[in-house]
Amino acid sequence: MKVILQKDVKGTGKKGDIVNVADGYAKNYLLKNNLAVLANNSNLNDTLNQKAAHAYHKEQERQSAIDLAKKIDGKLVVVKIKTGENGKIFGAVTAKEIAESLSELGFSVDKRKIDLPQPIKFAGEYKLKVKLYEGVTAEFIVRVQPSESL
Repeated sequence: MKVILQKDVKGTGKKGDIVNVADGYAKNYLLKNNLAVLANNSNLNDTLNQKAAHAYHKEQERQSAIDLAKKIDGKLVVVKIKTGENGKIFGAVTAKEIAESLSELGFSVDKRKIDLPQPIKFAGEYKLKVKLYEGVTAEFIVRVQPSESL
């Protein structure tokens, strides 16, 4: 019997898959527990429309990430922080502070997407990357400036 899975079913398939299963398994388990629906023309058409809509929205997200990456690429972000002698920072510059500086420039970026390979503990310029979407990254420069010296 052909059914369209409504949820992921271990050993059978993922949500949206059209699978051929035994009649008893379909009637007594999949259909009974609302894990699948019969693969008739109406349900097949609905599933194809849902997949197309999902693909369209994913492409829109990807395109907006590419546009944002073009705007961020090469930008200079200035972070002012308290420093001691020799430009040494008290603590470290975090991804949160960098994300806040980016938002001041008008770019909304999640702090978890900023690739900070090691903590920034000295004043200076650093080249960083931000992962905006799968396969879409942007490089920008962070300039850490002392705001006050103690």
